Amino acid sequence: METKIFHGNILPKDLSQSLIANFNHGNLQVQQIGDGDQIAVQISTTEWARSGGNTALSILLQKVEDGISVQIGQQQWMGIAASIGYTALATLLNPINLLNRLDDLAQDIEYLQLKDEAYKVIESTARSLGAGYELSERLKRLTCEFCGTANPAGEPHCIACGAPLGGSQPLTCQYCGFVITRKEKFCPNCGKTT
Repeated sequence: METKIFHGNILPKDLSQSLIANFNHGNLQVQQIGDGDQIAVQISTTEWARSGGNTALSILLQKVEDGISVQIGQQQWMGIAASIGYTALATLLNPINLLNRLDDLAQDIEYLQLKDEAYKVIESTARSLGAGYELSERLKRLTCEFCGTANPAGEPHCIACGAPLGGSQPLTCQYCGFVITRKEKFCPNCGKTT
């Protein structure tokens, strides 16, 4: 599962409601499982879908310290592959068959982009609620290792005792929001260069 963390005043139900509003129409249905600090959302094709292959995508929304963790699972794509394969075979047998399969082909292409579209909805909703990959002000506070005083991020020395704070400054991955140390060259969550 791919994980992204959004820091800020955001709840799982905020993202869940947004996903339901954006995907619960046409050939897709959305089901919410759970409530409160942990919600699973499943986007899948309806049983009466008239075009395209079957697919499903699960998203886990979980409250974490000062934000929310979003985990998107692997999309079920075998139904889409079967539908595209059938379209290709029908077209090979008779090119005119492609005209009869245009709706299925367009729907399959849309389904292949389902995971990316879900991320767009999640990121847009998080941004509109003031959340993002950057640490919130509350988490940017540093505790001095020597005297225990809370210090604002960016302070080179403790405001109470003057001890150096440089090595303990918090950072987040710009791609997934995971909290990392300054020494890490690669994000332990997404593997991208920090």
